[in-house]
Amino acid sequence: MAKTNLTLQLEAETVRRAKVLAARRGTSVSAMVARTLDSMVAEDERYEAARRQAMELMAQAGAHGDRNWTREDLYKR
Repeated sequence: MAKTNLTLQLEAETVRRAKVLAARRGTSVSAMVARTLDSMVAEDERYEAARRQAMELMAQAGAHGDRNWTREDLYKR
């Protein structure tokens, strides 16, 4: 996959702490940011796919689906 550069503006202290963290993990700040963004994008894609599937299932079920009970039935004791 092609790579491209991205410029970020962060607080100096955040950058300093990120560099320390990256060094402890044996990686770079750039690699940590890339992994985090990849994960966020993948999570969003999974969420959107699940949302679309749920909407399709609700549309297939119609307004009430195969429901054969009423609200009043639920509250009868």
